This record gives sequence, C-alpha cells and structure tokens, in this order.
Amino acid sequence: MPLAVGSKAPDFILKTKTADGLKDIKLSDNFGQKQTVLLFYPLAFTGTCTQEMCDTTAGLSQYTGLGAEVYGISVDSPFANEAWAKQHKIGLTLLSDLNKTATKAYDVVFPNLAGIGDTSARAAFVIGKDGVIKYSEQTATPKDLPNFDAIKAALAK
Repeated sequence: MPLAVGSKAPDFILKTKTADGLKDIKLSDNFGQKQTVLLFYPLAFTGTCTQEMCDTTAGLSQYTGLGAEVYGISVDSPFANEAWAKQHKIGLTLLSDLNKTATKAYDVVFPNLAGIGDTSARAAFVIGKDGVIKYSEQTATPKDLPNFDAIKAALAK
C-alpha cells in the first residue's frame, strides 16, 4: 500500500540527466515553494509508461498553472531516462531511483515485474507545500493509469 494521505512525504535526492550532466533533485527543496506531483512508473520505453509521460507532458501547463512541479520516477538509469525523453519528447523531469530508495520509502515496489525484477509500481502522489501528502494512489496493475482528474483536484484544493 502506498503511503497514506496526511503522511509526511519522505525526502529524497535523486539524479536526473540534463544537457550539463547529472543533477541532484532534492524533494524538500520544493517545500514552502510549490506543490509536487510524483509519478512513479515501472520502466522507460514501455507502452503504458510512454503514454503516461507523453500525456502528462502535453498537459504540463495545467500542473504548473496549479503551482506544481511534476517529476516522473523510475528505477531506470538517468541515461536511459534521458534517451527515452529525447525519443518521445517527454518534457517533465525524470528522476532515476536506481537503488529503489524512493520507491521503497513511498511503499510502491512492484515485485518481479514480468519476471525481470522489482520496479516501481505505477503510482501518483501530490505533496503540498508543507511536505504532507495530499493525494496517494497506486494503480491496480502497471497497465492502468493514475486518476489525473483526482490529481488535479488535489492540487486545486
């Protein structure tokens, strides 16, 4: 079960790949500044994950208009995430949780996906400026998408 609404969001530092190289992203840097949407996804270069990140990119202005920073998080390397983002023109920041620290902290491990090993489950969290979880969802299967209307409603509150 993913962490519950009302829980303090576990802080993390994860890597992203930028044109300038690897960059650390620390979740708590957003606290007091803006809301944060975390979209955990199983694996880059897979159908449902590509659809989710491309659809989110297409609607990114809706999230920024609600004062939110959106991060995609997977157990892929920052280099795989960068290649995938370039290939599919994904515009949100993709974070590498290669060691599964954030995935475990948010309790969204998907065990032995397709027989290849543990990944992140498909899950979504909205974290308020105060660092408290305002919305929490793990989909029933990796092929299901999060409820984006509910995510936006949580941001608008």
